[in-house]
Amino acid sequence: MEQYRTEHDSMGEVRVPADRYWGAQTERSRNNFPIGAGREPMPEEIIRAFAMLKAAAARANRQLRPEKMTEEKCGAIRAAAEEIRRGELKDHFPLVVWQTGSGTQSNMNVNEVIANRGNEIAGAKLLHPNDDVNMSQSSNDTFPTALHLAAAEALEKRVLPALEELTESLRKLEKENGDVLKCGRTHLQDATPIRFGQEISGWRASLERDAELIRTAGEPLRELALGGTAVGTGLNAPAGFDRLSAEILAEESGIPFRTAENKFHALTSLDEMVAAHGALKALACDLMKIANDIRWLASGPRLGLGEITIPANEPGSSIMPGKVNPTQCEQVTMVAVQVMGNDTAVSMAASQGNFELNVFLPVCAYNFLQSARLLAESMASFNERCVRGIRANREKMAENVNRSLMLVTALNPVIGYEKAAQTAGKAFREGISLKEACVALGFLTEEGFDEAFHPERMA
Repeated sequence: MEQYRTEHDSMGEVRVPADRYWGAQTERSRNNFPIGAGREPMPEEIIRAFAMLKAAAARANRQLRPEKMTEEKCGAIRAAAEEIRRGELKDHFPLVVWQTGSGTQSNMNVNEVIANRGNEIAGAKLLHPNDDVNMSQSSNDTFPTALHLAAAEALEKRVLPALEELTESLRKLEKENGDVLKCGRTHLQDATPIRFGQEISGWRASLERDAELIRTAGEPLRELALGGTAVGTGLNAPAGFDRLSAEILAEESGIPFRTAENKFHALTSLDEMVAAHGALKALACDLMKIANDIRWLASGPRLGLGEITIPANEPGSSIMPGKVNPTQCEQVTMVAVQVMGNDTAVSMAASQGNFELNVFLPVCAYNFLQSARLLAESMASFNERCVRGIRANREKMAENVNRSLMLVTALNPVIGYEKAAQTAGKAFREGISLKEACVALGFLTEEGFDEAFHPERMA
């Protein structure tokens, strides 16, 4: 039989599971928002970010308000917060995304867990969740701060490293295939020749540009709302708390965070999140294109393009023996679609700021962090299980180049566009070579054709 203890808040007493560190406000939220329970919890990244900022706030308060934040209190807060950061107390954060739009209850969830666990560590009732753990803070400035901390860390420590590893694999593939001539394609139709290394360079350059966009868009996330408290005025926070807490967070995270100069903006606007997620969407769009190129180039194995082979990772059909599908390409394209959908949610959430606060913070956090997490994991899997194993089918590429009617473009400077078009048309209708068609039409001799016709020079 489950055991309970009694906790209280400003509204009265509440029964809380005895083996959990959360308190009355967390329990009220847990009961009032049975929406997505167990399926859509507040992201772990947000909880860890909250723990980081609570520890930093305690350090700043220790310096600025030593009469209230004693060394013993500061130590207990930091010890409990560190356990949260390490993931040791994850079972003590039951709240869902679908709660108050300011994220107040998740802020209080962290405050209550740190207070109760900190008191346990200290062996005395030192900490109050509001008076001590939440000192100089409000949910209205801590949740935007946690959001920026988590988002910046997700970009810099997850997305960008995975993106660079994938890009490096493409660099190697590009170098290995620099001499391989193949048919180019535009509008899904045959086009003039291209080297496979050049085609890959387009993929590689796209990802390099995406990395630039993410770095640029991620820079404003380093501005923190902490110190604005309830409405941006900094009420109940000591002078210098905002700058000092940001400096501590920069020191502890290794990311150069700084305080937002205008806290009224920081509390009500999510424009930085929109811009940063837009860069993630750009990456998703390029990944969609690259994954589609790869699976189409690998289509077959006999009746498709078949110009490359990719790793066979698992059986592709429950009924067709021997079938192997481009499943890694498919997961990438599904992730891309999810990220594009998330971008709409982030944009809508950002548009809903009213007066001094935006109350769509949890849904913005949920979608942004899901996008970052999915992209990082998707790229890592795609790189390991597909891209590194791509091999050019040089024979098939050569065959396709030699059969392409668009090689006739090489004749434009010699016989002109209209005669070249007639040559291509005759070759296609009669199933003969370009040379045979050109000679038959009397546009060039065999020797003249051979002199003008060099597909390898077209790339």
